[in-house]
Amino acid sequence: MNKIIDYFTIQQAADFLGVAPNTLRNWERYNKITPYRNPLNRYRLYKKEDLEKLLNNIQPA
Repeated sequence: MNKIIDYFTIQQAADFLGVAPNTLRNWERYNKITPYRNPLNRYRLYKKEDLEKLLNNIQPA
């Protein structure tokens, strides 16, 4: 079972990826990443392993 400390908030995930939080929201809209939701407040949460997979799939410009 995963604990809440195993997840990043949207700001932490954005900092990890080097993008703005709105970029993560847009990626969610286009199904590039799926956030989990905090069961108490419904805030977006991201697993580090999902973020690392996303980083590996990004093509350099």
